[in-house]
Amino acid sequence: MTQREKGMVWKSNDLKRQLKAIGIDKGDTLLVHSSLSKMGFVENGPNTVIEALLETVGSQGHVLMPNSPNASFQLEYIQELNCFDVENDKSRLGVITEVFRNHPEAKRSCHPTEPVSCIGPDQEYFVGHHFGEETPYTKNSPFFRVAESNGKILMIGVTLDNAGTNLHTLEDAIPNFKYPVYYPKRFEVDVKLPDGSRKSMKTRVHDPKWSKKRNCDDLIPLFKKYGALEHVKIGSADTLLLDARKMFNVMIDLYNEYGVTMYDLGEYTEDL
Repeated sequence: MTQREKGMVWKSNDLKRQLKAIGIDKGDTLLVHSSLSKMGFVENGPNTVIEALLETVGSQGHVLMPNSPNASFQLEYIQELNCFDVENDKSRLGVITEVFRNHPEAKRSCHPTEPVSCIGPDQEYFVGHHFGEETPYTKNSPFFRVAESNGKILMIGVTLDNAGTNLHTLEDAIPNFKYPVYYPKRFEVDVKLPDGSRKSMKTRVHDPKWSKKRNCDDLIPLFKKYGALEHVKIGSADTLLLDARKMFNVMIDLYNEYGVTMYDLGEYTEDL
């Protein structure tokens, strides 16, 4: 029997109560990864989820959602890409992200491999400097700027294994990162900007050999231990709530002290 048949229907007010109960408040910056199917039956589907998020953070808050047109290895995607169309290339990261991308107030970043859309008064700061970055995770990226702004990351029905994009900010922040996670070649790609013009830029992509070695969820106990992560519920979905700045700082500290990464735990031997 489905949740709808059981009479379990999540409405906007239900989701707003849950969001407030886990500490989401007016003025917050929230980077959201999501799986609608894990939430149970939501009245009016993705529109209700987006409405609840926006109303909870309010007019001075920000909601961001990654919405890459690629759901596979970056290398395969970039090798077949003729042009990334910022306005029209659909998200492959779930229906909520696609509806959010098309929201009339949303601004989408212009990086071809990991674009992010944002709604909020400072959206230019968060997503307006992504074009031209050699990787999508630099200090000018939405992912880093959410951490820099004391934002939060909400993973609704997903985990670090399939939505841990912010983990890559470590790789770009550490000079001479210990693993060669990027493919050696730099790719030049065309980007069709929202004004209709085309510009080219160079980008690097992850090497699939290293992407296959990730064990991202192994970091969940570490983030929890050091106060960067909580297990919560949104709708019926098991959800991770992360403090983005704490997450970044924990990654830096544990890498420098023990060599901890998403690829292995280095020399970390403390009990979890």
